[in-house]
Amino acid sequence: MLLTPPLRPATKHASAIWAATALLAIIGMAAAARRFVVLVAPPAPNPRFAAASSLDAGFLAHRPLTLLHILPAALFMALAPLQFVERSRKRHITLHRWSGRLLLLLGTVIGASALIMSFTMNIGGVSETAATSFFALLFLVFLALGFLNIRRQRVDLHRQWMIRAYGVVLGVATTRPIIGAFFAAGRLSPHEFFGAAFWLGFTATLLAAEAWIHYTEPRVQPTGGSHL
Repeated sequence: MLLTPPLRPATKHASAIWAATALLAIIGMAAAARRFVVLVAPPAPNPRFAAASSLDAGFLAHRPLTLLHILPAALFMALAPLQFVERSRKRHITLHRWSGRLLLLLGTVIGASALIMSFTMNIGGVSETAATSFFALLFLVFLALGFLNIRRQRVDLHRQWMIRAYGVVLGVATTRPIIGAFFAAGRLSPHEFFGAAFWLGFTATLLAAEAWIHYTEPRVQPTGGSHL
């Protein structure tokens, strides 16, 4: 039986996926921008936002580490989607490669700083530390596998691992509305719900990334005939 070259299925949902990705990236960058402003120019205490102020205090106590994490993360969120634009990648392959090297460096800093933050400044106790440590390690593993596969010219596998890595990064943005919902409910303290919020947020975007990989993976279709 003869086989045709791998084909990708029609990506009729691509626009919706790009829109959702852009929205999450904007949320993530906005969160990083807010954190940066609070770190460089702490606002006066406001009783109306006592809960948020208490959270900010933890980051203020570890200002250098927080900046080391959020600034590369914001840049990573902004640059990484461009790496998945096929037309741009083909037209500007040199730029794609150098941008990829920069993202690898940024990702290493993000993952390493996230691991340190997991054990030095968590809010949700053991559950949050477990979640952030687990996904930080996954992120670093995904980056390493993405790098190793492109070095071996396995482009499709490289793409898959980098989509997974970006899915983990976007999990930070997904946790924001989840945390907001817990705050609005007002039934649990941040210490009680932060761990659950991180598990839910990171898992959701990683599963979405895996679904997208499966949806767009190459297909091998028979054309008839015999291989004998």
